[in-house]
Amino acid sequence: MALPYEEYLLTDPEKAQRWRDFEPRAPELTQEQIQRVQGYNREINILIYSGIWCGDCVRQVPIIRKIVEAAGEKINIKLIERETSPELMEELRIMGATRVPRIVFLTEDFWEIDRAGDRLLPVYKAKAAREIGMNHDAGVMTPKALLEETEAWVNEFERILLMARLSPPLRHRHSD
Repeated sequence: MALPYEEYLLTDPEKAQRWRDFEPRAPELTQEQIQRVQGYNREINILIYSGIWCGDCVRQVPIIRKIVEAAGEKINIKLIERETSPELMEELRIMGATRVPRIVFLTEDFWEIDRAGDRLLPVYKAKAAREIGMNHDAGVMTPKALLEETEAWVNEFERILLMARLSPPLRHRHSD
C-alpha cells in the first residue's frame, strides 16, 4: 500500500531514524529553484518505490520531499515499500534488478509521465570515480555533492512539470 511520507516512516521507526537524521542535511532550495517548480497548474502524482532500509532512499527521498513541498499542493507524493508489491517489483526493474528508489511521475489521471531513479547523474559520477577511477568528485554526502544532487532533482521535476503543462490532452482539458 502506498503511504504519505510521514506514514511511510512510521512503518519502521527504527530504520526511519536514518531518514530523520538525514533530513536536516538535505539542502534548502534556492529561491531560483523554488520558482522553477512552482506555478504549473497541474496535479502531479508521484509514486516512490522505496526501501526504508536503503541508503539511496535515505538521501534522495528527503530531497524530493523538499522539492514537492516547494512545488505546492498540486503535487502528491506516496511511497510504497519494495517488498509489498511483487507485481510492481517486476514492472520497475532496472537492468533486471529491483533497485530503489524508483520514482514514477503520473498525471492527475494517473497516466505515466516518466520514471526516474535509482540514482541521478551526480551520484553515478561519484560512484564511477570510486569504482572505476573516472575523474569525478567521489563523495555523495558532501555538501557540494548534495547540492548537485538537489539541482539534478529540481531539473527532473521542472522537466516533468513542463511536460504535464504542455501536454495537449491536459491543455485541452484545462482550456489553457
